[in-house]
Amino acid sequence: MSATERLRPYTRADLQALYDPASIAIVGASPRPDSFGARTAANLAGYGGRVFLVNDKYDHIGDAPCYAGLSALPQVPDLAVVTTPAASVEPIIEACIAAGVPSVILYASGFAELGTADAVARQRRLAQRAVDAGIRLLGPNCVGLLNYTSGARITFAAVPQGRSPGPRAIGLVSQSGALGFALVQALERGVAVSHVLTAGNSGDVDVADWVAALAEDPACAVIACVFEGGAAPLRMLAAARLAWEHGKPLVVFKLATGETGAAAAMSHTGSLAGSNASWRALFERGGAIVVDRFEDLVETAAFFAKAGPPQAPGAAVLAGSGGAAIMGADCAEQHGVPLPQPAAGVTAVLEARIPAFGAPRNPCDVTAQVISDSASLMDCADALLSDPGYGALVYGCTYAYAPATERLPHLSDIARRHGKPICAVWLTQHLEGHGSEVVEADPHIAMFRSMDRCFATLAAWNARAARAQLPIGPGEAASGGAAAPLPPHAGPVGEAQTKALLAAYGIATSRDIRVADPEAAARAAETIGGPVAVKIDSPDIPHKTEAGGVVLGVEGPAAAREAYRSVMAACARAMPDAALHGAIVQEMVPAGVEIIVGVKNDAAFGPIVVVGLGGIFAELLRDTVTAMAPVDESEALGLLRRLRGGAVLDGFRGAPPVDRPALARAVSLISRLAFDHRHRLLELDVNPLICRGDTVTAVDGLAVLGPELPHASPDDRA
Repeated sequence: MSATERLRPYTRADLQALYDPASIAIVGASPRPDSFGARTAANLAGYGGRVFLVNDKYDHIGDAPCYAGLSALPQVPDLAVVTTPAASVEPIIEACIAAGVPSVILYASGFAELGTADAVARQRRLAQRAVDAGIRLLGPNCVGLLNYTSGARITFAAVPQGRSPGPRAIGLVSQSGALGFALVQALERGVAVSHVLTAGNSGDVDVADWVAALAEDPACAVIACVFEGGAAPLRMLAAARLAWEHGKPLVVFKLATGETGAAAAMSHTGSLAGSNASWRALFERGGAIVVDRFEDLVETAAFFAKAGPPQAPGAAVLAGSGGAAIMGADCAEQHGVPLPQPAAGVTAVLEARIPAFGAPRNPCDVTAQVISDSASLMDCADALLSDPGYGALVYGCTYAYAPATERLPHLSDIARRHGKPICAVWLTQHLEGHGSEVVEADPHIAMFRSMDRCFATLAAWNARAARAQLPIGPGEAASGGAAAPLPPHAGPVGEAQTKALLAAYGIATSRDIRVADPEAAARAAETIGGPVAVKIDSPDIPHKTEAGGVVLGVEGPAAAREAYRSVMAACARAMPDAALHGAIVQEMVPAGVEIIVGVKNDAAFGPIVVVGLGGIFAELLRDTVTAMAPVDESEALGLLRRLRGGAVLDGFRGAPPVDRPALARAVSLISRLAFDHRHRLLELDVNPLICRGDTVTAVDGLAVLGPELPHASPDDRA
């Protein structure tokens, strides 16, 4: 089975010989100091295992013996590091197989990254040969890996010297070797790192495998991941869930967030649910924390490595600067982190220790008086952290100088005693100034170089704690209704058939009558009574309004006849090749909040649910949230809370509030419909879903069907 066909990641045991080898052979060893072989050997100077040099050109390199081939070694190494060019790699893989070497790292470039058919085929052949032989292969086009628990710095690059990582280390995983090694330089400022595991071209071992391995590795407390993408998303989901199950936070920075692939989609949903939205939905499903900026990754991960679960969602802000305190309040509000006022006993301490021109509240400005009375700062910090309403203390560090550094051990001791983290926000532009290394290395104080980043992290901390468990696996979810049969043809499905499918799942739809001539339209209007809408019935016209296929507010039989003729004529002019099946006469549903709920299916991800503001604003405002299907009603409520414009659901400008549980149930049922039919349903649009009070009605719908899709089984999505 190839790497992209595997549905489950490798385990830590599967990869033990690769990333924690007891012995290493450097194939292509060389006496030239600038060669990849020599640089790799130099980086292994502090490694505790055995290192063998392999090159048939030399008997010795320096004082070390050099062997003619892998078969000449005194033992079978756990790992062969191949430092030779691409042209020599395939015979070396065969030699590894013959010698029984269990794992290989390939530095060589010139494979799939070239993008040519020949180079891609060469990599596929090489990787498949290794996989078939039971070898775990890292690369090609790989910079190597670093294991700071054993000193195995297996790379040709210049990297920081090994240090004992301690109990709060970060395990770094990066698809990009250069970016991964850029991050590990955080070691130089005191951040604890256990591993840096890169993937190169991911011929066999990929990012998901590394995340899964670190999930089971006690050497790291948190996993930080630089991720571009992959051909097996569900394997990444399985790895993320494994990290969750082991209580290990996974923090992800996603590269390559463009959405050009969505342009060809037929439905609104298809254009809104691009690949980046799908990846975000996957990480959310797997319990990962996604950061938006590369520079956020290490600080966010370091906080999670130091902080246990929050004892309370609230935070206290403490600073010797009124401006810093205000900045904290602004960022807390932006990210939804509560800043409750302190309890009466805590307020009494603050009032006693803070000058009259300070602020004995939250945020708390202790003023520059701390310069002459540093004990006042400690007393205020101790009082605030004693308050059960606070899970963390945010401390604004405005200057990098000796007096401020002297306070840090005392603050650390306070944080330790209360079992709550202190977030030191480094507001000075002397970024690596005096005291910064003390904060980085302290187990109870987390360093942030941005107030915004600090509160974004606290919000993510609270959100993670609020999730008692991950959503149930798709194979465990109960169906929302009978899996109604789909039409046999591929392509767009008209509104009438789409709404019949929705109704089969218990989703309320508007009252509709299909008609095939003007007289039938007149009778239908009379039957329904009151104002009606007349809409074209055609599977070939997904966007009716643009084609002139909708007339609203039609009153009376005569107007219905004319509306029928109008939509038929307009659509015939706009789309002369479209199949026109007549029209739908529909009750005019009372105005309410218009929501779009839909699904974009993907052979790799499966169905992705999109929820957002509907009607004509769906693509204009793009206020949408996504999730992997199916979602239960609790998850659906969470999606509604994440809409930026979600306040309209609570009764905007005198309108009645929307029954959120009723809307959440509709979202859940639509997601179940899509999941039940994931092997054929490509896209589904319910736009708009009109919500008014406790009434939630599907007014329009479009489905797009395809041939049978080879999705993974439900159990692989668990």
